[in-house]
Amino acid sequence: MAISLGELATKFGCELTGDPDILVDSVATLENAGAGALSFLSNSKLKRHLSSTKAAVVVLGLEDAADCPVAALIVDDPYAAYARMAALICPVPAIEPGVHVSAVVHETADIASSAQICAHAYIGERAVIGEHVYVGPGTVIGPDCAVGDSCRFVANVTMPRKVTVGQRGIFHPGSIVGADGFGNATTSEGWVKVPQLGGVRIGNDVEIGSNTTVDCGAIGDTVIEDGVRIDNLCMIAHNVHIGAHTAVAAMCGFSGSSKIGRRCMFAGKSACVGHITICDDVVIGGRGTVSKDITEPGVYAASFNVEPARDWSKKVARFRRIDSLYERVRDLEKDDK
Repeated sequence: MAISLGELATKFGCELTGDPDILVDSVATLENAGAGALSFLSNSKLKRHLSSTKAAVVVLGLEDAADCPVAALIVDDPYAAYARMAALICPVPAIEPGVHVSAVVHETADIASSAQICAHAYIGERAVIGEHVYVGPGTVIGPDCAVGDSCRFVANVTMPRKVTVGQRGIFHPGSIVGADGFGNATTSEGWVKVPQLGGVRIGNDVEIGSNTTVDCGAIGDTVIEDGVRIDNLCMIAHNVHIGAHTAVAAMCGFSGSSKIGRRCMFAGKSACVGHITICDDVVIGGRGTVSKDITEPGVYAASFNVEPARDWSKKVARFRRIDSLYERVRDLEKDDK
């Protein structure tokens, strides 16, 4: 969609330097942008590309405006402004209402006339699909699921049963919401599967990444509140509760019945053990593992970065001697007394 810089400035509350009649119809990075493209600068590490950019316009902060060789849209939060502009310039494909001939829809399902059900999708018993919902190819919406208005299931999303989704949700390819949790009882004869009888409740404006899994509750529901963002390849176990507007980066894992507060952030590969509570406004650094309750907002981190193998081997060898060193120090302290 082509739009003028003047329109963008007015619509998104930016200060414009440059010709308001210039049109943009695409987005690109600073180094790859050409005529007709909108770009942005929000990371100081990428400022080296600003002087040579061929973009039609750059969205940036006031502190970088003097160094911009092309038109600029100046705003306090360039990244957020760019996100809104990009959504306007490059909208998702429009819904084409109807049910594809190869889709399978149970006779008890209730599908809004404005929804689009694509090829090889399955809609199960008593499922409810709201207005303007896009159910992509190969997606399964199982029995007793309910999907709110304007949700988008990109492709091959699976919701086996008893999943309730609010409005404007986005579910990326391969995501699975509502599969059985890992519930097993031990006996002298081996494992006994614990029935997973709960469902999943998802709020409004939630986005779930590719190949992420959200298990159903064992008893009661797994809950993901409004505005949560979950990246690709994450694992949300049964009866986890994630508070509103929390963001979870790729390869994170949450064990069963953990309760996460609102506006938390989990960096890549971080994890949370089961049956603990994390308060609101907590940030967990990459590869950090939370093993007990966190009751104070703040930033928490614990991990080891890679280093030359020889140096790491020396440290490991020293660590293995820590018990003997401890005993020697204890004996020395006894002698001093």
